[in-house]
Amino acid sequence: MVNEEVVNHLLHNMEGHLQELRSATDINYEKFIYDLRSQRFVERTIHILIEICFDIVHHIISDQGWREPTSYADAFSVLAENNVIDAESVIKYRLMAQFRNKLVHYYEKIEPEQVFTIFSKHLTDFDQFIQSINKWLSQRHSAS
Repeated sequence: MVNEEVVNHLLHNMEGHLQELRSATDINYEKFIYDLRSQRFVERTIHILIEICFDIVHHIISDQGWREPTSYADAFSVLAENNVIDAESVIKYRLMAQFRNKLVHYYEKIEPEQVFTIFSKHLTDFDQFIQSINKWLSQRHSAS
């Protein structure tokens, strides 16, 4: 049984981190490229968001007794196989997992432009993830 209190707490944390990024309206491309503190703030906050996604995904998979994922990226496939997220979204979440691996293992090769693109154009991917998890949780309530 999924501990909804844990999942809801993690979702709430995600929303807070997303709000922090969205509130950083002073960080435009020029500032981002030349200001190391802005880069680190955005990069680390995105990293935290991705880790929270993984925490939620693995919590759900484990509690539901679904197949064990072969990788972080595959964990999103497991959710799609069980109708938690839609299959079309798996590609973007797999890219998210790849980016996380780059942040963790190849941090010296991170290109600021890639981080800024995620910051400026892809925060909605996290919103969509939150919506999918909330929808799945509420469908579980309707079914019981």
